[in-house]
Amino acid sequence: MKKHLILVAAALTMALAANGQQTPGARPDEVRNIILMVGDGMGSAQISALMMASDRPLNMERATMGGMVKTSSANNRVTDSAAAATAYSTGEKTANGYLGIDPDGAPLQTILEKAEAAGLATGLVATTNIQHATPAAFYAHTPDRDDYHAIALELLDSGVDVAIGGGIGYMTGREDGRDLMQELQAKGYAVADNLAAIATATSGNVVALYNEDEIPAYVSQNGDTAGATTSEGEGRDPSMLAKGTSKALEILTANGAAGVSGEGKAADGGTDGAKTASGKGFFAMVEGSWIDSAGHAGDARMLMGEMRDFDNAVGVAFDYADAHPGTLVIVVADHETGGLTIPSGDDNFLLPDSGVEFRWATGGHSATMVPILSYGTGASAFGGIMDNTEVNRRMEILLGLE
Repeated sequence: MKKHLILVAAALTMALAANGQQTPGARPDEVRNIILMVGDGMGSAQISALMMASDRPLNMERATMGGMVKTSSANNRVTDSAAAATAYSTGEKTANGYLGIDPDGAPLQTILEKAEAAGLATGLVATTNIQHATPAAFYAHTPDRDDYHAIALELLDSGVDVAIGGGIGYMTGREDGRDLMQELQAKGYAVADNLAAIATATSGNVVALYNEDEIPAYVSQNGDTAGATTSEGEGRDPSMLAKGTSKALEILTANGAAGVSGEGKAADGGTDGAKTASGKGFFAMVEGSWIDSAGHAGDARMLMGEMRDFDNAVGVAFDYADAHPGTLVIVVADHETGGLTIPSGDDNFLLPDSGVEFRWATGGHSATMVPILSYGTGASAFGGIMDNTEVNRRMEILLGLE
């Protein structure tokens, strides 16, 4: 393993040198910030469909490097989100349904935990509950991805700087009588049950968690909705993920600012009051969670809305990388959902455009490789075909966490 890491580190050093001209103002010698953006269930066909439905290039098309990721888990050629996200968070394969542990149940240290230990700021943003498989894989260690109440306890002690998403119901009104939001507040966190309530937060430790029922699927600009009805109307704020990403990056920038030293973390892994800047940058994971749900449902309208929402958030991250040299943005999926294909509406290709159809092969996941796109400092380190575990290893090397 040590020899492997040395070889990978050498390759990444050469890749960084080659990447120096890809992003204006980027520093090829140092990656300080990594923003990992996971489109849950997003395959190549999902991206292609959004391209065809859009009247302008996607934000994802700004990526300067592309590749493909193999997605199998330790016990299945078709992964679930828990095992796939664990591969990204730890660099190790595990069984479907497992979070942050190996197939034998031994805990694995995640990149978020390593970043915390190294003094980097950390953040999680999602459009589903923050205890769900993908975000939870970065801080939880359990063989049951659906044990949200137990996973919420691990969030309490994770030390994560910023968490924005759903899942407040697993923090309050619990059978054990504990109010984990109050406990976070006692640790020095600013807590809220909506994004607007943290609009003025610019630094420190912040957790904003909605009731999951209040985060239905995206409502499109033409008024169509694929989500549930809330007291405010159908669907959710169509820029919710982009807004959450922007707020998280604002706070993480302050918490991980260069040239300012501070404590920030208590010995127990929690916080000892207001977070102060470490000068070491940050690691953040942002998930477009409901793309997966669209694939499970075979719902093309919902898919397009969720993909637009995710692409808007990608635009926020890419713009951030432009303005903050030393930032790497990685856009990837954990797996593909639905077995989507988009064939021509007619087999006679000499005819004028016959349109395309959405055809779903399954209501579950598929074993196909998924695209990986990167932008910013160090982007060229993520070209080619790689295993999902390799994505983690390359991120850790670039942040000096290996």
